[in-house]
Amino acid sequence: MEFEDGYSAQKLFHQGYSYTYDDIIFLPGYIGFPVEQVELSTKLTRNISLNIPCVSSPMDTVTESSMARAMAALGGIGIIHANISPSDQASLVKAAKSSRFPVLSNPVFRSPSDSIISIEDFADAPCILITDSGDCRGKLVGYVAKSDWMNLTDKETQLADYMVESHDFAPWDCDLARMICYFEEKAEKEFTPIIKGGETVDVTGREDVERLRGYPRLVRGGSVGPDGEWMVGAAIGTREVDKERLQHLVKVGVNVVVLNSSQGNSLYQIDMIKYVKKTYPELDVIGGNVVTMYQADNLIKAGVDGLRVGMGSGSICTTQEVRAVGRGQATAVYKVSSLASQYGVPIIADGGISNSGHIVKALSLGASTVMMGSFLAGSTEAPGAYVVQDGRRLKKYRGMGSLEAMTKGSDARYLGDTSKLKIAQGVVGAVADKGSVLKFVPYTMQAVKQGFQDLGAQSLRDAHDMIKTSLRLEVRSGAAQIEGGVHGLVSFEKKPF
Repeated sequence: MEFEDGYSAQKLFHQGYSYTYDDIIFLPGYIGFPVEQVELSTKLTRNISLNIPCVSSPMDTVTESSMARAMAALGGIGIIHANISPSDQASLVKAAKSSRFPVLSNPVFRSPSDSIISIEDFADAPCILITDSGDCRGKLVGYVAKSDWMNLTDKETQLADYMVESHDFAPWDCDLARMICYFEEKAEKEFTPIIKGGETVDVTGREDVERLRGYPRLVRGGSVGPDGEWMVGAAIGTREVDKERLQHLVKVGVNVVVLNSSQGNSLYQIDMIKYVKKTYPELDVIGGNVVTMYQADNLIKAGVDGLRVGMGSGSICTTQEVRAVGRGQATAVYKVSSLASQYGVPIIADGGISNSGHIVKALSLGASTVMMGSFLAGSTEAPGAYVVQDGRRLKKYRGMGSLEAMTKGSDARYLGDTSKLKIAQGVVGAVADKGSVLKFVPYTMQAVKQGFQDLGAQSLRDAHDMIKTSLRLEVRSGAAQIEGGVHGLVSFEKKPF
């Protein structure tokens, strides 16, 4: 017996309304399997697979080396921003790919004849590595622990006089499991350098290893490319100078490039797509941003391997307010995925993700991955230092369309790099300390699995099939949205896990 209950996606999204994630709600299905059997593996592009559907946004307060490495270790991928010089961006890609350990430490180097005058010389590293040349390319001869230096009476003493001589190291492909075994075998060591191709690329401490052991277990070894390195993506623009940037990125082994435009349906982007596919045919390219089927169709015909969907839906984005263009993110994801799926082009739902429910909605509406900015900003791995304000630890988070970010070069994303008058399409703000993504993303993915179980979808493929047939939705009134959240309490504490 069939029941008329709820609306099909096709009917709901053809009524002339632009819906956000909060506007809609899925009706539950039938649970016929345990949550452990829900599979979240997916496609980022035609040729790149991920273990979890998570992508960190190419924003300068979200993704640099530390975030990219952590996202790869989790089974997702990070896209390193382009708001720096081409050589610096390539260096960030190289650093993220240089070691299979999930945490990046940014080691400090000195030569044996140097002295350490200030504790600030250690930066965030547990020790300073001593090489014969004083840089990462030199032969490792020893180290100086921060604790040893602090106990030193004469701070101007040359490092050669009190460094601990050591030629022991861990190889670059030593992942967390192997690093745990390494420190168990070498009980006397508190940290170890990581060497790749004769170059010291990082340093790992016992403290980091023990901290990670307390986090949820990383899945299936993370996102690893054919070369055995972490998979890392990078953003580029659509100007002629970006061809040089692309060349730098290809040299360091970037796995995918994202064309960074707020409105991707342009002759500039179409020309760049064709250039990338002709010059580097093995390199996958993600186009966007788009929110309509017409936009998507043009980029698919140009040769994109993936599409980034969203315009003005980010928490720090003001594009819809300033330019009066865009679309509600739920509608945009459904419409674009309806077309892209016919060509086998995966889409990334970019923007509007505030909780695990939004991820469930984006994926069920047809997205293969979600790109997150504010959701990951404020984490340990996000760029920038914490500040304390009114007793809360905060990190800066800014839109790439903010005037502050535009002064660093992001105005090309909004086609404003040649204009004398700069018009902001984003703001600068702050987000609370979230801790490490290596801890909270696995909990988020568990919540997503439970959402899929309630829908009756055992995988993303199931959800994508069901949205065309059996999944039913409804639009929530303002009162229903209030009722669906915490309400009616004088005070409460909300802990996600």
